[in-house]
Amino acid sequence: MTDDQPVPSSEGPAPRTYRWLPRLTLPGCWGALLLACLSFTPSLLPRGGVLQGLVCGISAAIGYGLGLVAAFVWRAFADRDARTPSRRSWLVLAVGAVVLFGIAFGLGQYWQHEIRRLMGVTDHNVLTVVACPFVAALVFLLLLMAGRGLRALYHWAAGLLGRWIGRRAARVVGWILVVGLAWAAFSGLLLSGFVNAANEAFSLRDTETPEGVHQPTSSLRSGGPGSLVPWDSLGREGRAFTGKGPTAQEIGAFTHRTAQEPVRAYAGLETSDSTETRAERAVADLERAGGFERENLLVMTTTGSGWVDPAAVDSFEYLGNGDSASVAIQYSYLPSWMSYLVDQSKAREAGRDLFDAVYDKWSKLPQNQRPRLFVAGESLGSFGGETAFSGEYDLRNRTAGTLFAGPPNFNTLFREFSDDRDPGSPEIEPVFRDGRTVRFTDDPAAAMPPADRPWDGTRVLYLMHPSDPIVWWSPRLALSEPDWIGEAPGSDVLGAMVWIPFVTFWQVTADLPFSTGVPDGHGHTYKAAYVDAWNAVMRPDGFTAQDLDRLRNIVSPPQ
Repeated sequence: MTDDQPVPSSEGPAPRTYRWLPRLTLPGCWGALLLACLSFTPSLLPRGGVLQGLVCGISAAIGYGLGLVAAFVWRAFADRDARTPSRRSWLVLAVGAVVLFGIAFGLGQYWQHEIRRLMGVTDHNVLTVVACPFVAALVFLLLLMAGRGLRALYHWAAGLLGRWIGRRAARVVGWILVVGLAWAAFSGLLLSGFVNAANEAFSLRDTETPEGVHQPTSSLRSGGPGSLVPWDSLGREGRAFTGKGPTAQEIGAFTHRTAQEPVRAYAGLETSDSTETRAERAVADLERAGGFERENLLVMTTTGSGWVDPAAVDSFEYLGNGDSASVAIQYSYLPSWMSYLVDQSKAREAGRDLFDAVYDKWSKLPQNQRPRLFVAGESLGSFGGETAFSGEYDLRNRTAGTLFAGPPNFNTLFREFSDDRDPGSPEIEPVFRDGRTVRFTDDPAAAMPPADRPWDGTRVLYLMHPSDPIVWWSPRLALSEPDWIGEAPGSDVLGAMVWIPFVTFWQVTADLPFSTGVPDGHGHTYKAAYVDAWNAVMRPDGFTAQDLDRLRNIVSPPQ
C-alpha cells in the first residue's frame, strides 16, 4: 500500500485543480478501482452499507498497492523509467471509475437483495447504502496515509543508517526496522490494548444477571441450596445456564410421561483461579447433585463468555425426559467472536480439563451404573470439546455420542475429517470413511449422507451451515481458493459467489462479527436444528415426527 518510486515524477500528479487530493499514481488507481468493484461480489451473509464500505475501502487500498507492484515489475521487464501520465489518461480513469463503480454498486445491491431473500432477512437501511461510497473513500484514504507514513519512516531510518553502513544495507535494515516496529505497535499496543479494554468491559458485564433469571431454589442446580459453587461466582452466562431451563412439569407435558428435574452444574471464572480446579469444582457439584446417577450426562464446552446455547441443552433434556445432567465451565469474559481470535488456548484447556475431570469420575463407576456420556460444543466450544480426543476412535470409544455445531475452520479434528473425506463428497457436506462414526449436515431433519450406509454405535455429528463464516474463515482464503467455493454452493449461498484473491478473505472476515445476526438456520445461528441433531445422536424411543416438530417450536419459538 506504499507507492515508493525511483523517479519523483512517477507520482503522476492529477491536474492542478485536484491538488488538494492526495497525490496518486495511475497504476495504483486502476488497481484500487478494480478491487473496489470486485468487493461488491457476494459473500456468505448480507452486508449493510457501512460494512460494505469498509470491505470496499480495504480492498481498494490492497488494489492500489498491487497496482504499484504490477507497474514496477512491468517497468523492470520493459527496462524503462516511470512516465508522468497525461491528462487524457486521468480522464479515462475518471470515466472508467464512474461507469465501472456504478455497475458494480448496482450489481452489489442486487446480490445483497438475493442473499436477504434466501435467508428471510427483512431489515434493510437505505441510508447506509448511500453512505457506502463515502465510508469506502474514507477507509481507503486512511490506509493510504498510513502506508505513506510507513514509507516516510523507512526513508528517515534508511537515511540515518546510511551514515554508518552502506546504502543497500541501510535500505534492507530500514525496512526490517519499520516492519518490525509496525507489527510490534499493532500486536503489542493496538491489538493488546483493544483486547485488554474489551476484557475489562466484559468482566464488568459478567457481574450482571440477565433479566428474568433468578437464583435456583432446587438443589439440582449450581448456585442453588447446598451447591458447592456460590451463585455470585457463576458469572452472567453461568447464572443464565443454571437459573433457567425446562422444569420436570414442562418436560412431562411434552413427553406425556413422568419426567425428572434435570441436573445442571457450572463453574464461573470467579469460582476458581485455574481451569483445572474450576473443572474439578464443577464436577464435584455435579456429583453432589446426583448427575452421575442420571441416564444421560452431557459435557458442554462453552463459548468464550461462558455462554451455552439454551436450545442445545434444552433439546437434550427434553429428549432424555429430564433424566439427564449437564456440566460446563467458563474460561473467558470475551464474546464468542473475540474469543475465537484471541482465546483459543483457553478454550483448549477448558474442553480438555472438564472432560478429563468428568471422565475420571465416570470411568470409576461400575459399568452397569454409568450414564451415557455425551459431548457437545458450539463455535469455539466445539474447538475446546475436540481437544479432549485424539481422533475418530477416541470419540467412539469414550463417548456415547458427540454433537458439534458451527465448528471453526481451525478445529483439528474437523479439519482432519474434512480434508480426508471420501472422494467425490463436497466440503460443505463431507463423507468421512463411509460415515461409520462421523457425519456432517446442515439439515439433521433430512437423511445425512451417506444415507445408504449403516451408522451404528457412537454417533459423532457436525452441524454446519453453508453460510456460516465461522466454519469457512481461514487466512488461506487470501491467496488460495477453497473447495467449498469451487464446488456447487449450499442452499443458502448465492451461486454468484466466487473466490477473488484478498477480496474474499476480507469479505468473509467482515462477516464474522455478524454471523449470528441472521435468522435461525443460517449463518452461525443453530437452534431448531439441535432437536433433530440430538434425536439422531441420542436415538431416544417414542418420539414421532410431529413430536419433534412441536419440540422445535418450544426450543426455538417462531418469530
